[in-house]
Amino acid sequence: MSDARFTDADPAPLALAAADMDDLTVISALVQDSILPVTEISYDMRHRQLALLINRFRWEDAEGARAAERPYERVRAVLLISDVRRVQSDGIDRADLDLILELLALKWVPGEDGAGRLLLEFAGDGTLAVEAECLNVELRDVTRPYIAPSRRQPEHPAD
Repeated sequence: MSDARFTDADPAPLALAAADMDDLTVISALVQDSILPVTEISYDMRHRQLALLINRFRWEDAEGARAAERPYERVRAVLLISDVRRVQSDGIDRADLDLILELLALKWVPGEDGAGRLLLEFAGDGTLAVEAECLNVELRDVTRPYIAPSRRQPEHPAD
């Protein structure tokens, strides 16, 4: 079986931007259960950008895959946060180059004059806290979809 192609599902790769809470809710849902090595997190202080190269589960295609009885897909994507003032981490050992992270949610905590903190919450209680001048997040698929190695949809235990 070969890898999936954009032409097999959606006509184009995903490219979204978030400038308010409603937009961020959509992007957060789409990046839920994304996997990335800690080495794929890059903070460019000069350009005030934080970039994560993620392997995201294609939630937007999950129902179609299930209905067509075809494998679930993942796609490599860039999650880019701009207008960054500072980045702090808690519970993430950036020195552990073999560390694999699972992104669970993005949450915006508003501050004064449009500024605030974007919290990137990871499984295992790890968090990146991004102080930003404003909410400015982009999500862009950068590869063709591929069959999810687990061939399963991520599951979350009921609370």
